[in-house]
Amino acid sequence: MDSCVDVGIAPVVPSVVAAAVVLDAAVAAGVREVVVCPGSRSAPLALCAARDPRVRVHTRIDERSAAFFALGMARVTGRPAVVVMTSGTAVANCLPAVIEAAHAHVPLVVASADRPARLVGTGASQTIDQVGMFGGFAECVNVEPLPKRLSEDDAAEFTHAVSMLRTQVDHAFAQVGPQHPLQLNLQFDQPLVGSVDAATAWVRENLPAADDATSSPAKTHGGQWIDHGEVSVDLSKRTLVITGDEAWQVEGLEDVPTMAEPTAPAPYLPVHPGAARLFLSEQVSAEGYVVDTKPEQVIVVGHPTLHRGVMKLLKDPDVRLIVLSRTNQLTDPYRRADATGTHIKTTGELDKNWLKVCSAASDLAAETVRTALEDDTLGFTGLHAAAAVADTLAVGDTLVLGASNPVRDASFLGLPYDGVSTYAPRGAAGIDGTISQTLGVAAATSTLNPEEPRTPRTIALLGDVTFLHDAGGLNIPEHSPQPDNVTIVVANDSGCGIFETLEAGDPDYRDVFEQVFATPCNVDIAALCDAYDWEYIRAETTQQLLDALVDTCEKPRGRTIIEAITTRTTRRELAHKAQL
Repeated sequence: MDSCVDVGIAPVVPSVVAAAVVLDAAVAAGVREVVVCPGSRSAPLALCAARDPRVRVHTRIDERSAAFFALGMARVTGRPAVVVMTSGTAVANCLPAVIEAAHAHVPLVVASADRPARLVGTGASQTIDQVGMFGGFAECVNVEPLPKRLSEDDAAEFTHAVSMLRTQVDHAFAQVGPQHPLQLNLQFDQPLVGSVDAATAWVRENLPAADDATSSPAKTHGGQWIDHGEVSVDLSKRTLVITGDEAWQVEGLEDVPTMAEPTAPAPYLPVHPGAARLFLSEQVSAEGYVVDTKPEQVIVVGHPTLHRGVMKLLKDPDVRLIVLSRTNQLTDPYRRADATGTHIKTTGELDKNWLKVCSAASDLAAETVRTALEDDTLGFTGLHAAAAVADTLAVGDTLVLGASNPVRDASFLGLPYDGVSTYAPRGAAGIDGTISQTLGVAAATSTLNPEEPRTPRTIALLGDVTFLHDAGGLNIPEHSPQPDNVTIVVANDSGCGIFETLEAGDPDYRDVFEQVFATPCNVDIAALCDAYDWEYIRAETTQQLLDALVDTCEKPRGRTIIEAITTRTTRRELAHKAQL
């Protein structure tokens, strides 16, 4: 092997040495999960990861699924997860997950194997210009190949090159955190395989050990939140808090009425999102009294995006708007925030009458939804399916919601729940990769409390189009860790039910609605489950779905898909009756 360095133990391959250094830096930065896709150019890093007991290796054959799977794990753990793939279009397949990670502020690392730069533009196979492929969505660190064809006289040069590589990748991983994903573009020269043990031994002997993130908290992403400063808040004013994805418990706002999206922390005084229509009015007459219903100030925490009525409150020029964030994004779509910050300093006392108004408005909105669900003429809809899921959740469960109707339906039914961890891809709010993210969430959740007698339950609620969009995510290679106690509920209304309630669902457009908006697919989901070796259950009524869900709670299975056969023909009427 004339491209190796003879160190007396075994010849070490420079590309494998480089991979060993990269993996050491990743572990030091807190990485414990690595997702590997099959490929030749990525072989050095794949081999090192597979032989390293410090990381758990998952395999996927599709880079898009792999990246979303890694994203799901990182959502749960807060640690960066690494996805490894070969060169060329394999890297491009990670773009959707990188975009979601960037907008959701989830630490994700794409370790993209690359040909040496000298081959770019020469027509060499599977060679493209992939440096900075993700543009502004990820930092890119380009790692050149280590020198090769060295004699023993050049050992010092080789050691220096490896030392410089260590510095480069240590710096790259130190930057990984919630503010930006990382593309680590690794130029691996041939040969691509060799003794991992020899390469690892050489690295340990010639380079100082990297600090481990478990003993160096400053290296973990928790120290990389952005502090936008402090805002003074007078709580004697009618105040409403609106929280969304990435929200946190803000000290001083614990007792303020809060309209929380499902992925936000459960508030002490929750307000139903359907109440937003009441808050848009200056006053409401009730039992002979006139009540002031419009908040004087709204405090946004995190990234709320779900409800049009809520967004109108953020737009209202008569309402003081305060936006709190600890990332590089401030949720202010109308660019009218009166103040921005991360912390608050409170003055004044909460108005008891305002608390009563918020409670009454919330109760009215919630009751309106539940009453509409009891109307048998509306049939079995996606909202009914969401209600069945919500009613069977238990403390300790983990819930994943599709970014379309499911997350909105869950919100209308009272989520978030205290004791239930809820995730949804609300960064860029795409439906892609949701099955893969669900399995990533489940894989990470299973490691949080390993002493528990059984794996915690992960349940997902997806629409049929979201499910079919990532059907390949159901494929789990047999030598990869297998998910346990995972249930996916598919609310199958034969198309994109969300458009029934939007402008596109207006009668004026029904002549082309099915073709360009609803897009029914008529895929045999039972056959898909059989092909991918998932247990399948069919539910055609709310009660059947409830029974199936209770059964999966009482008798945990490995992986189950429940297809709920719902209708969307009444969704517009249901939304009207529920005043959503």
